[in-house]
Amino acid sequence: MFLARVVGKIAATIKHDDLRGKKILLVRPLDLSLSPTGKSVIAIDSVDAGAGDMVLVADEGNAAAQVLGMERGPIRTVIVGVIDTVDIPERE
Repeated sequence: MFLARVVGKIAATIKHDDLRGKKILLVRPLDLSLSPTGKSVIAIDSVDAGAGDMVLVADEGNAAAQVLGMERGPIRTVIVGVIDTVDIPERE
């Protein structure tokens, strides 16, 4: 799992049957200082996230299937939570 920020929405008129009716978002991973890092990825939204939200993303096919209540299929990355705050204690 990783933290990310929703940076966009994806629209597709033709898609796999398992993706029908699901919101597809573009998310950018965040490092521990909450700064963008790496490349953006496509994720299925399971929590009604929106643009600018900080989210928790599961990036593993079995987790995605369990969260979405479906057999394993073409979905690997799914948004599983909207993050309100992050508190990382300083190390001594």
